[in-house]
Amino acid sequence: MREVYLDNSATTRVSDSASKAVFNVMTNFYGNPSSLHGKGIQAEKIIKGSRQTIAECLGVLPSELYFTSGGTESNNLAIKGSAYSMKRKGMHIITTKVEHPSVINVCERLKDQGFEVTYLDVDSDGVLKLEDLKSALTSKTILVSIMAINNEVGSVQPIQEAAKIIKENSNSLFHVDAVQAFGKIPLVPGLKDIDLLSISGHKIYGPKGIGVIFIREKTRISSLFDGGGQEKDIRPGTENVPGIAGLEVAAKEAFENLDKWHDTMLGLKNCLKDGILEEIPDTVLNGPSFGGAPHILNISFLGTKGEILLHALEEHGIYVSTGSACSSHKKEQSHVLLAMGKGPEEIQGAIRFSLSPFLTIEDIEYTIDVLKKEVKTIRKFVRR
Repeated sequence: MREVYLDNSATTRVSDSASKAVFNVMTNFYGNPSSLHGKGIQAEKIIKGSRQTIAECLGVLPSELYFTSGGTESNNLAIKGSAYSMKRKGMHIITTKVEHPSVINVCERLKDQGFEVTYLDVDSDGVLKLEDLKSALTSKTILVSIMAINNEVGSVQPIQEAAKIIKENSNSLFHVDAVQAFGKIPLVPGLKDIDLLSISGHKIYGPKGIGVIFIREKTRISSLFDGGGQEKDIRPGTENVPGIAGLEVAAKEAFENLDKWHDTMLGLKNCLKDGILEEIPDTVLNGPSFGGAPHILNISFLGTKGEILLHALEEHGIYVSTGSACSSHKKEQSHVLLAMGKGPEEIQGAIRFSLSPFLTIEDIEYTIDVLKKEVKTIRKFVRR
């Protein structure tokens, strides 16, 4: 049976070269980077080289990068660390209604601690309105957190324009959740006017359990942990050297192939989108028709239930999701689709397809053929 993995926004298969790098470090360069002997020095060199490579990908200084366990920890560090560090200057935070749970839930936790949080609305494509951002900024605003690409519908936020507005109208820090954007689309050159940025390795064909937070030079945040002083005490704890080595390889591959992979995924996405919307009746596109992420497609199959359709596709070797993997086991409706003004039937029947550049046109055609049959069958069952 053909296997078609269309859940790459949840996680990706580790590339062969990245997995080899991980294995090599685990078995040959396994010293603790804090040790003074040769094995420790070898491990320390691997970390230094990886930091340099990723810094070059972003156009920033290696000293501005800190390794974490992934996107969730990076987001927590950026938001909580900024809030605790700057609360004497104000206690107002701005974000959007369509952020990842690792941003929204952190902001809710901070609200319980006395911080004020403004959640910006988005339009029907899932994109924030820049005038709303400008209006929300006050003298008490200490942090704005906006994701670059939405993980559920693929909307791309106007990060460069937002950064300019924030810097011209406030003294606030600007955090960008780039977990779905890093290695998929060009980021703001040199991360201009961005103070903090989050990255995760397993979204770009690297290993799980490794991420990065960019903290612009002279930006001060409070650490959330106490430990042995690693990563300049921002993220103390023995470094995940195998993961760091794998992330370096994955990041380098992603940036060397950025344009090619972007065009490949966009072509596959458009083929899938057009095939579904043209060949399956009562389907609704969730997200932008043009200008969205190259790898994320969200479509509602009216008269179905997303979870039933997901498992029906799985029987044919096709793997998709109904939304964010981090909240897939919860029975709550998608906060992203709700914020975009989608109704109950659209939300209930929503499926997210997230692509990789390693898929083929035959994979897409197979998926469309299976969808046509399964959607028809499920509609008969659900509408009875």
